[in-house]
Amino acid sequence: MSMFAVATVAIVIAMALALVRAFAGPSLYDRVLAGNSFGTKTVILIGVMGFLTGRPDFLDIALLYALINFAATIAILRFFSYRQPKRTPAEPSSAATGGSDD
Repeated sequence: MSMFAVATVAIVIAMALALVRAFAGPSLYDRVLAGNSFGTKTVILIGVMGFLTGRPDFLDIALLYALINFAATIAILRFFSYRQPKRTPAEPSSAATGGSDD
């Protein structure tokens, strides 16, 4: 096996591990980071595959995909940061206000 074939296998394994992290969570930020990591590894895989097949135009596709991956990650994080549930102050209980239940 050539060095690039081994690199391709290693990238695919790393992509599988990123997918496992994306589905396992536990928080939203872990999932977004795993998705971003998966996208970055996809860019690397496209570059390696372009080199292996002798098609340098794959690098243009990889750069475009990297820009889309970055913009999508920022958009998802902004969407979820503005979508936080509004917290209302808790209603005081009768024990906290000193009232009695007579």
